[in-house]
Amino acid sequence: MVGRRGGMGIVGVAATARVVNNRQEAKRDAQDEKTAAAVAAAAPAAPAAEAADDPIAQIEKLAKLHAAGALTDEEFSAAKAKALGI
Repeated sequence: MVGRRGGMGIVGVAATARVVNNRQEAKRDAQDEKTAAAVAAAAPAAPAAEAADDPIAQIEKLAKLHAAGALTDEEFSAAKAKALGI
């Protein structure tokens, strides 16, 4: 007689993996919303043309967002390059 090994089996493992994946997606979505809210809150009240004229001020604002954790390293680098016209 062949006995069944202890454990969840393939269906249980797949179900657990799906639950973990859903939780990770929910955390990423929440972080994305938090980042978007932080960027929107830090948006300058001045017109965009004025901000484009002063890349140093724009980079300083981006650095503050990056330090606060609202921007990832990649987002900060991309935004900095855009501000510098690279």
